[in-house]
Amino acid sequence: MIEIIAGEKGKGKTKVLLDKVNEAVKTVGGNIVYLDKSQKHMYELDNKVRLVNVADFPISNCDEFLGFICGIVSSDHDLHEMYLDSFLTISGMKDEEFTHAIEKLDVISEKYKVKFILSISMDASKLPECAKAKVVAAL
Repeated sequence: MIEIIAGEKGKGKTKVLLDKVNEAVKTVGGNIVYLDKSQKHMYELDNKVRLVNVADFPISNCDEFLGFICGIVSSDHDLHEMYLDSFLTISGMKDEEFTHAIEKLDVISEKYKVKFILSISMDASKLPECAKAKVVAAL
C-alpha cells in the first residue's frame, strides 16, 4: 500500500508526515524507517523510528533509489512501514519516471507487505493518474 501526502513546497507536508509516523509507532507491530534528505528532523521523530539520511549515499537516479529501497526492505524482515519525506528530491527522479517509481513501489509493497507513505511537493491535481487515488492528504 502507498499513501501520498501532496502539496506545493511549504504547505506543511513534513509536519503531517512526522505526526503520522509518531502516531504509527504506538500501533505498528514491526519496524518503521523514515527516509529524508538530511538529519534535520532527528529530534522530532520517536526514538523507535530509524532515520536514514539518503544524502549520505551515492544515489543519482530513480532506479538506484529503488534499489536502495529494496536493500532496506531485504535487510529488515520486520519492516512494516517506510516514510519517504521529500520523495521527488531524495529519489533523484525525473518527471517521466514518476509512474515507473510508483508502480515499482506498489510491487515492493505488495510482495513484502511494507506500507510506503510519501510526501510529494506537487499539487495533488498535477500528479499522474496512477498516484491520484493514493493521495490521503492534499495540502
